[in-house]
Amino acid sequence: MTDLPADPDLARDVDACCRLHGRFTLRSGQVASEYFDKYLFESDPALLARVAAQMEGLVPAGTDLLGGLELGGVPIATMVSARTGLPALFVRKKAKEYGTCKLAEGPEVAGRRVTIVEDVITTGGAVRDATLALREAGAVVEVVVCAIDRSPVGESPLADVGLEVRPVLTRAELDAARG
Repeated sequence: MTDLPADPDLARDVDACCRLHGRFTLRSGQVASEYFDKYLFESDPALLARVAAQMEGLVPAGTDLLGGLELGGVPIATMVSARTGLPALFVRKKAKEYGTCKLAEGPEVAGRRVTIVEDVITTGGAVRDATLALREAGAVVEVVVCAIDRSPVGESPLADVGLEVRPVLTRAELDAARG
């Protein structure tokens, strides 16, 4: 894929768009005064295009399919697919129970190298589940590219499944962008 020059203002602009202040109940049940709403950058066409442009350079050579994870990875995978010409695959959280009963919508995955596309990784649970399911279907999955890696510095939340994480932005870069 192409190597584009870094977008020095991307972290600042994503952070300014997505970091909300107030009172928020998190999935864990904890209450926080700050919340990062990733869908705000994904629904902004100009900002999404900038993230996809930077992500394009992270896609490994030899990728056959871009596997966008439901829900947040789908718009990013679509944008990166349009930029690279690589086919997109849309990966559900679980196989649908009607029609084709597929976990992954799009081209066949067996024997193909799939690069997973995700919006935000913190613990990597959804990526881990998708990786295992795609591998079970015969795909080769070794890399996930994500818009934002919010996992703790120095930790690789997906090392247990042998997955390399390639982020556009990290939590540290977003925090530094706040100035």
